[in-house]
Amino acid sequence: MAELTLFSSGNTLPAHLRNLELDATTKALMGSSGGGAGKRISIRGGVFRMLVDGKEIAQNEDRAMNIVIVAANAHVSRSYYEGTYEEGKNIAPSCWSNDGITPDSKVSEPQAGKCASCPQNIAGSAEQGKGRACRYSQRLAVTLENDLQGDVYQLTLPAQSIFGKAENGKMPLQAYAQFLGGHGLPITSVVTEMRFDTSSATPKLTFKAQRPLEVDELATAQEKGASNEAKTAIANNPATLDGAKAPPKAEAEAKAEAPAAEAEPTKRTKKAAPKDVGEILDDWAE
Repeated sequence: MAELTLFSSGNTLPAHLRNLELDATTKALMGSSGGGAGKRISIRGGVFRMLVDGKEIAQNEDRAMNIVIVAANAHVSRSYYEGTYEEGKNIAPSCWSNDGITPDSKVSEPQAGKCASCPQNIAGSAEQGKGRACRYSQRLAVTLENDLQGDVYQLTLPAQSIFGKAENGKMPLQAYAQFLGGHGLPITSVVTEMRFDTSSATPKLTFKAQRPLEVDELATAQEKGASNEAKTAIANNPATLDGAKAPPKAEAEAKAEAPAAEAEPTKRTKKAAPKDVGEILDDWAE
């Protein structure tokens, strides 16, 4: 991460101030954007994209990127977009679940009481193909191998990057975690290579261990995994981090429910005095 120059003397930020969490005072004074910047890595279009509050700030077009997974949501999450989902469009899902069991309490119109019995969870409910309209995803908190002391990013993986079997050394997330766990290695103790599967028609990542972390690196990774940044990354869906708008239907309903604005009083114009018969006849003649 580049050093920050904040002072007129040109001094860089002191080491003891570089990784402080924002306090309540700073957040309050930052206004609506002070809830903490939502930093995440997107794999839209088969490209690693760095986003902050929904805005793309950098791209990495390499086929692979090395990261350290510092935390993960304990559950596979779900999200449902009414109508055709437009990838890259910053709109919140119509319904979502952080634990994959019940809709989130913030959902205004849950599709069902339980995800298992939801009509959007039935195979073939998707508008295109035979899949489910409600999509699975797994949220991770990660740091970059070359910047362990830097930012924590959210990485949200689609179902095809989570489930499945290892093929030709390519492992989806669950198979990768099982492989490491079977050898007594926590996934948070190694540098992980995430690589795009070029044989897939849609963005799909596979995973591979590159090397174990050094003692100081492991301590840093554990510290990052317990940070508020990591907790925020695994607790919120990407739309929340991006500050996404409500779905179009919800926006329309909100406008319909909003009280109608009072009409501005109109000034009445004074009627002209009626013309006499002679004036009317003269007008017609002209």
